[in-house]
Amino acid sequence: MNNNKKPNIMTLQNLNPQGLWKNFYSLTQIPRPSGQKQAISDFIYNYGKSLGLETLRDEIGNVLIRKPASKGLEDHPGVILQGHMDMVPQKNSDVVFNFETDPIRAYVDGEWVTAEGTTLGADNGIGCATAMAVLADKELVHPPLEAFFTVDEETGMYGAFALQGGWLQGKTLINLDSEEEGELYVGCAGGVDANISFGFVPVEPQNDDVAFKVVVKGCKGGHSGCDINLQRANACKLLVRFLKDAIANQEACLSSINGGSLRNSIPREAEAVVTVPADGADDFLQLVDEYEDLFLQEYKGVDDGISFTAQEVDLPKHIIPEEIQDSLVHSLTACPHGVYRMIPEMPDVVETSNNLAMITTTEGRVEICCLTRSSVESRKQELSEIIESCFALAGAKVEFSGSYPGWKPNVNSPILHTMLDVYEHEFQQKPRIITIHAGLECGIIGRNYPGMDMISFGPTIKHPHSPDEKVNIATVEKFYHFLLATLKRL
Repeated sequence: MNNNKKPNIMTLQNLNPQGLWKNFYSLTQIPRPSGQKQAISDFIYNYGKSLGLETLRDEIGNVLIRKPASKGLEDHPGVILQGHMDMVPQKNSDVVFNFETDPIRAYVDGEWVTAEGTTLGADNGIGCATAMAVLADKELVHPPLEAFFTVDEETGMYGAFALQGGWLQGKTLINLDSEEEGELYVGCAGGVDANISFGFVPVEPQNDDVAFKVVVKGCKGGHSGCDINLQRANACKLLVRFLKDAIANQEACLSSINGGSLRNSIPREAEAVVTVPADGADDFLQLVDEYEDLFLQEYKGVDDGISFTAQEVDLPKHIIPEEIQDSLVHSLTACPHGVYRMIPEMPDVVETSNNLAMITTTEGRVEICCLTRSSVESRKQELSEIIESCFALAGAKVEFSGSYPGWKPNVNSPILHTMLDVYEHEFQQKPRIITIHAGLECGIIGRNYPGMDMISFGPTIKHPHSPDEKVNIATVEKFYHFLLATLKRL
C-alpha cells in the first residue's frame, strides 16, 4: 500500500457539485458492504426526515423519499431516481482493512477520486449521493420526485426483489447505476447463480510427503459483467490449470483450494495446499516458476501483475480423496469462464457469459459458485445447463438460485428520446445508446411495475468491484448537470 497517498477530506468535499460530493464523503464514512444494511438504511432514512420530506422504509430496509413538485408542476408525471446503498467489499491482500467497521479512505488522485487499496463504493455511492443532492436542493425546477434507495443489490438484488407493488408513484424511472458518461443504457442482462458442491470423506496424506501452499495473486479482476470481455485472468482458472498438471505429472495431492470472494467479481486471488513426494519437491517448485512465466507471457499487456508462488507449509492432516480430487479438477478445468456469445446485432456487446467466481474448501466439502449472465433468457438457460452438466458428470450437486430477469430495450421510450434531445442541446453531441451486460435493477422493477418507462446513466467509473475502482471528477459534474437539465425538461 502506498502510504504517501492519504485521504484529502477537504478537497473531496470541495469538489463540484459540492452538495453531491459532500453526500458521497458521508457515505464513505458508513461501512456498507452488501449484507450490512442497517446503518446505511438508517442514514438515508434520517436524511429524508431531516429535509422534512415524506420518507418511507420497508421491512427489508429499502428507503423511499418523496419530494413535491416545483410550483406549477404538480400535475406533471412523477419521476423516480433510483440507486443502491450497498457496495462491493474488495481489498488488496497487503491492505489492513475491515469493511464492517472501517470508513473508506477516499482521496483525490489527479482527475479521479479513488481509495487506498480498497473498492471506493462509487458503485453506487455516486448515484445515491446524486439523488440526495437533488432532494436537498430547493432551487431546482422539477416534477414530483421520488428517490428510491435499495439494499443488497450487489449480492442478489434483494432490495429490488422485495419492492412492493404500489409503493412507487412515478411513471418514469431514472437508474443512476451506470458507469460511462456519454452513454444511455436502455437494456441489461439477467443472471443466475450456480451453486456447486463436492462432498468427500478426507483421507490422510503420505507421511513422507511435503506440503506447499501455492498462491495466485495480482490479477486485476473486475466486474464480472462490465469487464468480462477484457480477457483478464481468472485466478481460480489459473490455479486449476496448474493443479491439473501437477496432479497428473508430479503425484501432487490436493488438500484444499480457495479462490475468489464475490459472485459478481472476477477472482483476483486463489490458493491451494498440496502435497508432493519429498524427492519431487524441487521439480514441483520449478513447475511453479514455469507457470508464473507462462501466465505473465500469456497475459502480457492485459494482466501484467500476476504473481504465482509456492511456500512450504506443515503437512496437512487430511487431503481430498483421489477420485474426488480428479473429478473436481477436471470439472473446474472444463467449466466455461468468460464470454460465451456476443449480441449478433451489436457485435461489441456481450450477450452471454459466465464467471467462475468462488471456490471454497471446508471440512469434507468443496463449494463452487458461478454467475451466469445473458440478455436472452434462453441463452442464460443454455449456458446454465452446460455448467450443470459439466459438474453433474463429475458427481457434484448443482443447484441454481437468485435468478433475475434482464431488461428488454424499448426504442420508443419517451425518457430515452427526451434525454437524447437534452444531451445534444446541452453538450452539442449525441450520447451512445447502450445495452449493458451487467445486471441492473431495472429488469426487476419493470417486472413489478409493467409499463414503467426506464433509463440508466451515470458518470465514468473505472474498475468497479476491484481495489482499483475510481470515478472521474469531471464526468460527475457533467452527469449532474445533465440530470438537472433532464428534470427541468420533464
